[in-house]
Amino acid sequence: MRLRVQLIFTVCFLVWCLLLLRAAYIQLLPNDRLANAIKKQYQSHLSINARRGMILDRNGQELAVSTTSYSLYADPKLIDKPRKVASALAPLIGYSPPEIKRKIGGDQRRFVWLKRHLDFSEKEKIEALKITGIGFIEESKRFYPNGKLLSPVLGFVGADGAGLEGLELFYNEELKGQKLKVNLPKDARGRPLMLPHEILVTDPNGENIELTIDRDLQFDLEQELMSAVAKFKADGAWGVMLDPSTSEVLAMASVPHFDPNIPGESGANKFYKNRVVTDVYEPGSTLKTILVAGGLRDKALSPNKSYYCEKGLFKIGKRTIGEAESSHRFENLTVTDILGFSSNIGAAKIALEMGDKKYRQILEDFGFGKKTGVDFQGESHGLLAALPWNDHLLSNIGFGHGMAASALQIANAYAAIANGGELHLPYLVKSIRGSRNNFFYRASPKLIRRVLPVDVAEQTTLMLTTVTGGERTGESARVLGYPVAGKTGTAQKVNPGGRGYLDKSYISSFAGFLPANNPRIVIYVAVDNPRTAYYASQVAAPVFAKVAARAVRHLGISPSQITENDVLPSQHTLKKVVKRKIAKLGVDSNVMPDLRGLTLREVYRQLHPESFDIIWHGRGMVKQSVPAPGELMPKDNRIRLILSLENP
Repeated sequence: MRLRVQLIFTVCFLVWCLLLLRAAYIQLLPNDRLANAIKKQYQSHLSINARRGMILDRNGQELAVSTTSYSLYADPKLIDKPRKVASALAPLIGYSPPEIKRKIGGDQRRFVWLKRHLDFSEKEKIEALKITGIGFIEESKRFYPNGKLLSPVLGFVGADGAGLEGLELFYNEELKGQKLKVNLPKDARGRPLMLPHEILVTDPNGENIELTIDRDLQFDLEQELMSAVAKFKADGAWGVMLDPSTSEVLAMASVPHFDPNIPGESGANKFYKNRVVTDVYEPGSTLKTILVAGGLRDKALSPNKSYYCEKGLFKIGKRTIGEAESSHRFENLTVTDILGFSSNIGAAKIALEMGDKKYRQILEDFGFGKKTGVDFQGESHGLLAALPWNDHLLSNIGFGHGMAASALQIANAYAAIANGGELHLPYLVKSIRGSRNNFFYRASPKLIRRVLPVDVAEQTTLMLTTVTGGERTGESARVLGYPVAGKTGTAQKVNPGGRGYLDKSYISSFAGFLPANNPRIVIYVAVDNPRTAYYASQVAAPVFAKVAARAVRHLGISPSQITENDVLPSQHTLKKVVKRKIAKLGVDSNVMPDLRGLTLREVYRQLHPESFDIIWHGRGMVKQSVPAPGELMPKDNRIRLILSLENP
């Protein structure tokens, strides 16, 4: 008996020693597996996005901001009656009871999201139910205060706060900041210890982005484009406005558009694209300007060089080229008139005379066939066929067919003409700042190359003002008080499903800038498949005029076009002065006198404004005139002058 007791005692002592050793081992020696088990029992971890940076316009107006939202979570282990809880929550969070029950019923996880980004009123309604096992985490939610405005450019974010489209995607790394890691302590029973079940994220790590966009100009552009779509029953429209001196994007629009606050709305995905950057199409007659500018640069053309336009039909091999309007039966037209009347045959003859190598080089110099480099994803480089070009293709490209370009490429090429011949890289972001207003990045204009000498750019500008003259294709693009330089474009749409073109389907466009004598803004607009009219002179040019009229008022640009009423009050006195001056010059009144070296006031003293329509560009003394000294006066009596501060 005594031996049995000793044996039992010895066995118990040994077991106790083993347990003591095991306890010492656990307590004193590190054990990763047990440490992880302890953390899992008493702590859980969440990664929460930092507050996303704001997107602002050039004047500090908010375009995209992050607001406070409340995300609902549940601990399934603490919910006693999942079916009842699911029924109570369903009408408040927009899910069916079975969906909610699947998340909270019989799940071994201790944390599940029920609904992200609720507002304060929704949070209060749920809290009033006093359900054990649910709680809220405070997060930031993206909000676009201007609704659809600029939406294809801004893009939107997903439920996790990451950018999915537009600038939100392109600058996602700068905007998102660093994720905040949160530890949720729990008690011995696994219940989260939060007071009052909320975590406040206050660190706005995301950087703020200031755009070159002007919100007011953007609104005006979108309004006029939407009006045009409605008026002409078009499929859509797009447009862009640039500062010609820098190629900053002042406005960029594509309509119809979508509301980035509800990007998942039915059908919204059709309007995600920023068509100004992503879509390419045949530009039509807006390309004739580039043809002429390049020819002037290479001294292959002069404004008064004449081409026979075949009375409206020009045969090239087995193909025949006609004018846009079948009633046009042009004979001899100068290069200036080819632009003004938008002659396809005249442009084709210039291109054929120039040759494919020279013309392709001109297009490449102006940025066609390659991406502009704008800070936006999905940009297209356009289509420009490799050499050699046969005569038919060369003639087609002469008047803007047989190649493809984006709206931004066309606008940027016109900006190069407007600023005196420099091609710049267009950009959308002006600066990037930290949460403490410290600058991480400041944009500055980037010169790509000089494409035209200053005098050729001025000469091209002067010729473009004829397009908006009386009885020319761009007459409806005029803006009262401001000389406008620009060009219409009407291009038949290519059949995407096969060869050739779509029947009765066009893109109507206008590219131009103003004031022509001191360009401050470049505007390009295009209307896709207008049905009630399709010529650019009827569709796009009036849209340009409305957008431009709003823009000059918003930018505070003073009128610069002088008429006879602005300069000389007495027309009767003028007639006598003009007769005396013409007699003194010793020339016939039908011949252009030599005005070089005269000031604008002296010009108006020599030429009667009632008899002549005088358009001028620049400042100082007359450097050049169209027509040139000694040439016959034009039938419309329109005289164009280039002024310069340098002695001519």
